[in-house]
Amino acid sequence: MPRLFKCLTVIYLFAFSGAFLRAADAPIDIGSRRELFVDAHLIDSLKEARRQLHHPTPRDVAIVHDAPWEGAGSAYHSIIQDGDRYRLYYRGSAMGVENKRLKLGREVYCYAESRDGIAFTRPELGLHEIDGSKQNNVIWTGVGTHNFAPFLDTRGDCPQESRFKALGGVASQGGLFAFHSADGRHWSLMREAPVVTEGAFDSQNLAFWDATSGVYRAYFRTFTGGITTGKVWKPEGFRAIRTATSRDFLKWEHEADLSYKDSPAEHLYTNQVAPYFRAPHLLIGFPTRYIERGWSDSMRALPELELREQRAAANLRYGTALTEGLLMASRNGVHFERWNEAFLRPGPERPATWLYGHQYIASHAVETESSLPGAPREMSLYAAEGSWHGKGNSLRRYTLRLDGFVSVNAPLSGGELVTKPLTFAGGKLTLNFASGAAGEIRVELQDAAGTPQPGFTLEDCEPVFGDSLNRTVTWKSGSDVSRLAGKTLRLRFVLRDADLYALQFSSP
Repeated sequence: MPRLFKCLTVIYLFAFSGAFLRAADAPIDIGSRRELFVDAHLIDSLKEARRQLHHPTPRDVAIVHDAPWEGAGSAYHSIIQDGDRYRLYYRGSAMGVENKRLKLGREVYCYAESRDGIAFTRPELGLHEIDGSKQNNVIWTGVGTHNFAPFLDTRGDCPQESRFKALGGVASQGGLFAFHSADGRHWSLMREAPVVTEGAFDSQNLAFWDATSGVYRAYFRTFTGGITTGKVWKPEGFRAIRTATSRDFLKWEHEADLSYKDSPAEHLYTNQVAPYFRAPHLLIGFPTRYIERGWSDSMRALPELELREQRAAANLRYGTALTEGLLMASRNGVHFERWNEAFLRPGPERPATWLYGHQYIASHAVETESSLPGAPREMSLYAAEGSWHGKGNSLRRYTLRLDGFVSVNAPLSGGELVTKPLTFAGGKLTLNFASGAAGEIRVELQDAAGTPQPGFTLEDCEPVFGDSLNRTVTWKSGSDVSRLAGKTLRLRFVLRDADLYALQFSSP
């Protein structure tokens, strides 16, 4: 019997490995999806070309948190693009250092809105009494106020009364609680007990509907090697991110710590994972990297040394730790490709920057108009600055071209990208790209073995140059590639002084 079992095991493993190899060799079906190069999923080879990380451009401050119920501890921002309205949620909290001790004020959750995503205002909602008055923009003051994180539920059959949902809570309260709202302003608990109980939760813990997988996904704070005893979380190792899925937003399962491709163990505070709105099969995250640098000549040369010394007197890390925004992407929600270089650096040295709490990116990117007349729309991201001191901090807006997280870049001397074998649906190929005046991109369609397809060779391709979010590639015979739809192909791109951000096959 043991011998028979062993034989069956060998047969099973052989069959399984064969199936795995066949799956690994199968072409990637991209259908008519927009594909970005924020990860290396499509790339088979690069020659004299590289993937280039791009950095957001700072713009004006979007809102200053200086109302009496807000303060220098305002944090954990979430932004939702809801039709022609941009909704902003954030925790208000007076915070500072007094007599070498950290001073914390009452925490409330606040709401602001905008019609353009550029400047936000506080509506007087009259929902909660703060210091004897309801003339404020506070939407929540109960359990979960520390890190309340709303989102717009895009599930097709979502009830109107639960159109907005949120997670919030800390370990001392029992974990994460589930909330819902019909209008994004009036909130209530979905049930009295917490829905996720194993974790640290002392960060911005969020969730969303993942239409690609047909589940809700949650991302929350944990520690590598941490354990829970009752309601007390005992951290060990690094601040890290854990995920879980749910069918109904109440029962959460399949918990797993995030894993990363070629990234070191680092302290990660917020995670800011969400489907990218132009390619929702891609989950994009903006985690905050936290690093304790200690005292040095460079630390003392950073802005506002006296204030830094005050914070360090309360706790060393308050004065000498630094934070910045990172970028990561996933296609399965658990394994991420994380860029180890900073996505949003602390930037030029100036007051209220280069400190612990700086450059926490809000959840999540939204689409806004460009400040350049006639230019295409762009992405706006938002990040905090100026915490710890004074009557309030602020949220600054940053911009990036649509799909512009990462490009395949080549110099004027030229470079090449060849994709893995793939299949597509559609009748034309469009590119999101930018080139110099002397630069260009040409595209060759090959079979899986690398043989150019007649009529779609490099010599047949008309050079593509300019700076466009959606340029159709043409060959001498035109732009129609529908006769190749469904066939296994490779795409060969030859670039000169150009950046390729995304590609998409679509209807003619």
